[in-house]
Amino acid sequence: MAAGDLARATGVNFTTASAQLGQLSNAGLVTSRRNGRSVVYSADYAAARGLMAFLLKDCCQERPEILAPLSDMAQRAAQSEERQGRLL
Repeated sequence: MAAGDLARATGVNFTTASAQLGQLSNAGLVTSRRNGRSVVYSADYAAARGLMAFLLKDCCQERPEILAPLSDMAQRAAQSEERQGRLL
């Protein structure tokens, strides 16, 4: 999804959204590509799963119930993206 579209969809101003997307990109949680004048971002679900696995092991003392709501949300988002064939 283009950065501007993400900003509008979330109600965040463009500068803030762009800065946050840049940080997510630097962390390897999203990828970006240029499409004309727009930068299109896609979630890297494998990297997000890796981060969640680290958090579960390191921060939650391997208690999955602590991260269950976040895990469920990420799984639903990945399934939705696969069904719709859209970029996030």
